[in-house]
Amino acid sequence: MSMQVNLKEARDRLSQLVQAVEDGEQVTICKNGKPVVDLVPVQEDKKANLEKLKGLITVVDPDGNRKPRTNEEVEAWLKGEFE
Repeated sequence: MSMQVNLKEARDRLSQLVQAVEDGEQVTICKNGKPVVDLVPVQEDKKANLEKLKGLITVVDPDGNRKPRTNEEVEAWLKGEFE
């Protein structure tokens, strides 16, 4: 099931809307009658899936050579510490 609510209604009923999303409903918040935000459940498995990439990530340098990433470099990347 899908529902649309305006901003004021979303503020007043946020707990109910969150519960509706947890129950599988699609909730869209509208501003001036136009959809602007979809409430969606959090995907908790994303980091676990990224960890499967350890040892598999390569970088192509400007000369076109591939350089394997070390586990330490991948760990930093997973933590958001980009080079």
